[in-house]
Amino acid sequence: MAKIAVELEQALARRAATGAAACHPTCRILARGEGWVVEDLICASGPQDPIFEERHGDVSIAMVLAGTFQYRGSAFRGSANGAIRNELMTPGSLLLGNAGQSFEVGHEHAAGDRCLSFQFAPQYFERIASDAGVKKSDRGFRMLRLPPLRELSSLIARARAGLEYSADTPWEELSVELAAATVRVERGISSRAENAVPSAIARVTRSVRAIERRPDGALGLGGLAREAGLSPYHFLRTFERLTGITPHQYVRRARLREAASRLAVEREKVLDIAYDCGFGDVSNFNRAFRTEFGVSPLRWKAQQTAEGWD
Repeated sequence: MAKIAVELEQALARRAATGAAACHPTCRILARGEGWVVEDLICASGPQDPIFEERHGDVSIAMVLAGTFQYRGSAFRGSANGAIRNELMTPGSLLLGNAGQSFEVGHEHAAGDRCLSFQFAPQYFERIASDAGVKKSDRGFRMLRLPPLRELSSLIARARAGLEYSADTPWEELSVELAAATVRVERGISSRAENAVPSAIARVTRSVRAIERRPDGALGLGGLAREAGLSPYHFLRTFERLTGITPHQYVRRARLREAASRLAVEREKVLDIAYDCGFGDVSNFNRAFRTEFGVSPLRWKAQQTAEGWD
């Protein structure tokens, strides 16, 4: 299990041992500058805990690194109405928040999550959005969440590697790159009109947690459907509707992110990391990696070493 997930499990175990009351996530500031801050958030809340309304103080982009939770808020800027949205947040997805936006976070179906939160002062974010080519009237987020997408995989893998292994991570550069990439990608995706029912969220949550427990295991559609208590057909439709990608894409991207993070900082051979991450064939791994990140695993490793990850 990756260090990120291990530290989340340790936080959950400490809370279970002490019987502590519900509280806000523990926050560790990794870096900050004028107009931006990066925080490591570990939340040990579970189904037994009450849900509180909160408010984004700044523009927020949070990478989900481990665990699952429900993120609720009203429709964002540019939406047709103010209906409450209920999104299932899973590893690899991005939580989006505008400054002043009210929201709730719930763990009705499983305990705990870990996020890497990038916070931007509104004026600072506006400047990044402008530089990214987004017109002024269209810069507020319209959505609550982005699913695990290929366009963002490289940034997420680099951030994971920086959190787990490096004390010299270029967090300011990552923050700017993430903000620009997110606002461009979010403009190309339309919001869904249909809201998710709690039972569907619970079933898909069980499947995502199963993937987290054994990302390198044999996780076919049939096994995941059984975990969710659905037929393969209904599971496939439900999973894709809630996470934004198919189960196969989700499992593969989870494995590729893990491999990319390890390649950035470990000295093991590409072959060994590929096998450890669930790829039985190195040529298949090389093709999948190049498709996801735009370069070969060896080239990726060399690039990260040159940037100071090693």
